[in-house]
Amino acid sequence: MAMLQSSISSSSSFSYGFTYHVFLSFRGCDTRYGFTGNLYRALCDKGIRTFMDDRELQGGDEITPSLFKAIKESRIFIPVLSINYASSSFCLNELVHIIHCFEEYGRLVLPIFYDVEPSHVRHQDGSYGKALAEHIERFQNSKDSIERLQKWKTALTQTANFSGHHFNTRNGYECEFIEKIVKYVSNKINHVPLYVADYPVGIESRVLKVNSLLDVRSNGEVQMLGIYGIGGMGKTTLARAVFNSIADQFDDLCFLHDVRENSAKYGLEHLQGKLLSKLVELDIKLVDVNEGIPIIKQRLHRKKVLLILDDVHELKQLQVLAGGLDWFGPGSKVIITTRDEQLLAGHGIERAYEIDKLNEKEALELLRWNAFKNNKVNPNFDNVLHLAVTYASGLPLALEVVGSNLFGKNIGEWKSALNQYERIPIKKIQEILKVSFDALEEDEKNVFLDISCFLEGCDLKEVEDILHAHYGSCMKHQIRVLHEKSLIKIKWYQGNYVVTLHALIEKMGKEIVRKESPKEPGRRSRLWFHKDIIYVLEENKGSSEIEIIYLEFPLCEKEVVDWKGDELKKMQNLKTLIVKNGSFSKGPKHLPNSLRVLEWRKYPSRFVPSDIFPKKLSICKLQQSDFTSFELRGTIKRFVNMRELNLDKCQYLTRIHDISDLPNLEIFSFKNCKNLIEIHKSVGFLNKLEILNAEGCSKLTSFPPLKSTSLQELRLSYCESLKTFPEILGEMKNITRIRLFDTSIEKLPVSFQKLTGLLNLIIIGNGMLRLPSSIFRMPALSKINFEDCLLPKKNDKLSSMVFTSRAVDIEYIELIKCNLSDKFLPILVMWSANVKTLDLSGNNFTILPECMKDCRFLWFLKLDDCKCLREIRGIPPNVKHLSAIRCKSLTSSCKHMLLNQDMHEAGQTMFCLPGFARIPEWFEHQNMGHTISFWFRNKLPSTALFFSTKSVATSRTNNFDIDIPTLIINDNINGFPVLMIDFGLMSTHHIYLCDMKLGFTQIHSMEKIILENEWIHAEVTCEHPKVEPLTEIGIHFFKQKNNMDDIQFTNPYEKIKLNDNDDDGDDVFYEVDDVLDDDNDGVFYDVDDEDDHHSQ
Repeated sequence: MAMLQSSISSSSSFSYGFTYHVFLSFRGCDTRYGFTGNLYRALCDKGIRTFMDDRELQGGDEITPSLFKAIKESRIFIPVLSINYASSSFCLNELVHIIHCFEEYGRLVLPIFYDVEPSHVRHQDGSYGKALAEHIERFQNSKDSIERLQKWKTALTQTANFSGHHFNTRNGYECEFIEKIVKYVSNKINHVPLYVADYPVGIESRVLKVNSLLDVRSNGEVQMLGIYGIGGMGKTTLARAVFNSIADQFDDLCFLHDVRENSAKYGLEHLQGKLLSKLVELDIKLVDVNEGIPIIKQRLHRKKVLLILDDVHELKQLQVLAGGLDWFGPGSKVIITTRDEQLLAGHGIERAYEIDKLNEKEALELLRWNAFKNNKVNPNFDNVLHLAVTYASGLPLALEVVGSNLFGKNIGEWKSALNQYERIPIKKIQEILKVSFDALEEDEKNVFLDISCFLEGCDLKEVEDILHAHYGSCMKHQIRVLHEKSLIKIKWYQGNYVVTLHALIEKMGKEIVRKESPKEPGRRSRLWFHKDIIYVLEENKGSSEIEIIYLEFPLCEKEVVDWKGDELKKMQNLKTLIVKNGSFSKGPKHLPNSLRVLEWRKYPSRFVPSDIFPKKLSICKLQQSDFTSFELRGTIKRFVNMRELNLDKCQYLTRIHDISDLPNLEIFSFKNCKNLIEIHKSVGFLNKLEILNAEGCSKLTSFPPLKSTSLQELRLSYCESLKTFPEILGEMKNITRIRLFDTSIEKLPVSFQKLTGLLNLIIIGNGMLRLPSSIFRMPALSKINFEDCLLPKKNDKLSSMVFTSRAVDIEYIELIKCNLSDKFLPILVMWSANVKTLDLSGNNFTILPECMKDCRFLWFLKLDDCKCLREIRGIPPNVKHLSAIRCKSLTSSCKHMLLNQDMHEAGQTMFCLPGFARIPEWFEHQNMGHTISFWFRNKLPSTALFFSTKSVATSRTNNFDIDIPTLIINDNINGFPVLMIDFGLMSTHHIYLCDMKLGFTQIHSMEKIILENEWIHAEVTCEHPKVEPLTEIGIHFFKQKNNMDDIQFTNPYEKIKLNDNDDDGDDVFYEVDDVLDDDNDGVFYDVDDEDDHHSQ
């Protein structure tokens, strides 16, 4: 196995040992010359390296760098919690650092409660409560100190929850108590840490991740965790390092190495015996695994153990060595390393860590250590070092092997060796990576080799389709197995799942195929290297062994394949032929009848060979080819099993002829065929067609009628000359979405309503498309998005339709820039009885009518850029989000109505209105400026925020976007964004009223900060990096959702109280009227009069 780590000097705690066995934390005046001094001497007498700090005598409370280093390099911490321990800020700061080492590195903390009750420490009662009260008195005006106080309380509580020792001077002999502690510590340090690595680069960060997943703080929970990844990534090395970091917290330890290999050699019963020997010192020879299972469960179910099972590859191994959580005592941890993620899931292990490859910095460091035995290297080697790092692709094993192989070599030898490795992989690396391949079933091996040789980086859907066609059956299961065994990865990238694999895994697969015929590429099963393919074609060296050809020239090479055209005759078993690019001297005279996948971009002929009879051809993609019409020269009847036909970007294609003899066609695409003018009517009658893509056929003026009941997708966008939508000849239930962008369609046919399964209709018109009233009667339609369209005319019997039809179930309506008038809106309301989201942006109406109140389900209303809108007479009763950005004609009285407290008191609202406004009186806490603050305890209050902002810029039209407001807790520089996702960035010259909301991760972080009954300072800030806006901020706390006793506007720790009889409030707030409205002539200021008002 390989290894990892970031700094050689900082890795001692994970590999060989510690600077100190024990670190003593104590209150000098209580125990220095008594208990702690005696304990220190007893530990040292036993050869236990112990750190006992006397710096507290020097005064001050800061932890020096040298002391922090001593804490970090100590293995076991013994805080002696005496009666005056908490009165020392130095001791408390020390304890905070000790708890940090426990949480980050899994160190053992063994508290001694010396003449104090553990409950007093846990709850900060008695002398501990009194000491903290004195600290509070001292900290009353310091926010930083209050935060430190909270850390102290957390550390004391956590320390008291550890298993420790309680000593009362009245109930025992101190010497016996000390002897007991020394014996316990001796047993712990007698465990010798496992060897991790010579150069453990990158391990520390990964150990911390695993420890965080293990949750070492959970004393009672039994946990199993898996570490998985490809061979050579460092799983075993990481497991050893984790083992070393947390071993002291357990009663007994067992690391079973190489379970895969040892179970094959000696049997699982041998491993069961080894486990029992290490954990309970039971030497027993087991004949069968069924004998071992009850013994393991009986002997271990009360013991807190740490068990590592390394390189597990079969579920049976887990079942007989760690069958369930109930096998082990409270607090036990079981860690499994494996290459198979599914094996973990199959055993019910939910916690899993996929070990990640080394980043470039870590890889360079590890390579330098192995190749030069030093991290500082002659700069002349930088180029070859980077080449080697690129080759290894972050795999620690490869970096070790390459570095060791090239130790002592000059630059020329480095370059030569790296060139050789690119052609033929290093045997040692190949052998380790190939272990996973050898364990696969035959069909899984074939799929892996296909992906390695030509499908890496492809969309998952494309990989599944090609393999299905190639093998004649679905290969999804095999793909999933490869993913579970870490041989491939499936990543989400730019809206699609993509199949990838590690560069050295890919090389391993290609090397397996190369070895099929090392010297003669024409006798290999798969060809992918362009020079091999050119050689085979030009020299006519093909054979029946070839099943796949994948040709893709590097972009920098413009080579022409000079062939006769009949070289494919020898390849009787060629099933997949993919040509991504490249030029050929002539077109093929022959294509094998064995073909199942044919993809040839820029196919070098206007015709397909007439003698081809590919009964099993399933995928045919001939994009960017020179066909003038598609008819396959009389051979079309021979393509009866074709499932996908792609003629995209065939610039000379003008006609598509009869394709009725392709009865199994499911996907037909001729996108961006710029000269296509005619499509045969047979296209619309294919019984299995699911996807029909004609996007971007700019000269196409008409489209044949459709009666394909199986059709799911119809794409006609960007057909700029298309004037009519195709007639629908029968009910079509499977099309759920239609998008029409940039066409010349002026109307939709009445038969459009036969698309009875249509859920979503999106049309961006050209100002000419008029929609029929029948659209609003379509039974399944739930979402319509219309932009720049014309709605039905009055004489379209629209009114009668509205009043006689049932209420439609459309929940989402967008009618953007559709020239809606005041007369049309009442009719729209009748359509929108069940609407939940309504976007009427960019229209010309002046009044939102009173009947809008009838939209009782509407919660999101968007009116942006309705520049003529003056009045909103009716507000839906349940609306929560209202956006009226740049509605500059909206009256002040209307805005007053929208800011009424009754509308917002239930919470969850988010309103944006134009202009600059005075804060409503019901916001009890107000401020001029870009920040406002308050204090709270126990939970973050349910709060409404009000922002009214304008830029202090000279240009009247100069609006600025402002960052989303931020909530800052206890002056922490990392604030939480107050989510206002529906509005995006805030703009000046607008009013925002919304609830303060935090995301899930922010709420989780907040929960860690809040302690019971502790006051926390919160500040909401709203700033812009380039302009200083004039801002008013108000806060309102929802009384029905908050305990108002837990909210204050002044520092609760201050002893000086505000004068409750100060009626004018000058000591607390600015008078808003003095700032905004000297002449008392108005409240709201629109964009047109802002600068005049500002000058006042």
